[in-house]
Amino acid sequence: MMAPEELTATAARLVVEEGMEYGAAKRKAARAFGSRVELPSDEQVEDAVREHIELFCADTQPAELRALRDVAALWMARMADYRPHVSGAVWRGTATRLSTVRLDLYCDDPKAAEITMINAGEDYDSGALDLPGRREPLHVLTVATPSAALGERVTVHLLLHDRDDQRGALKPDARGRSWRGDLAALQQRMADPR
Repeated sequence: MMAPEELTATAARLVVEEGMEYGAAKRKAARAFGSRVELPSDEQVEDAVREHIELFCADTQPAELRALRDVAALWMARMADYRPHVSGAVWRGTATRLSTVRLDLYCDDPKAAEITMINAGEDYDSGALDLPGRREPLHVLTVATPSAALGERVTVHLLLHDRDDQRGALKPDARGRSWRGDLAALQQRMADPR
């Protein structure tokens, strides 16, 4: 049987090496146990991700993170009417070239963001994401955008929330750190990445 620390380390490896989101990585790592186990918290996985990056990616990850934050800033400026907030690994500083850029948009009407994409001539996919605690799936627009710094296309997910959802979205994690930030906060992190 795998120790809890081993499960957390395996989940972290999946996040870094396969670009998986925390929840999916934890579930995949737990399947290796073959029985029901308590999953680590996102904070525990994030700590293990940071350790994995330090050991295996310290020479490449900072430049990859910068490139993804540049993409996020570009898309946040493009979608400024919808109060964009970057979240996930790009915001938290653990992104690698395999990570997606996640932007939370807060709209009166989710169709307005889609119309903005159409009017800009952007090629995108539309889908839905089931999230715990939500009655209805969250509408998501996905676009692949070029990154000159990475020399490849980056996946950007635009998660379309109701305008009123923004208040709850800004609550901090168990350690008092924010889960997402607006463009000004992202630019501050880019200027001083500590």
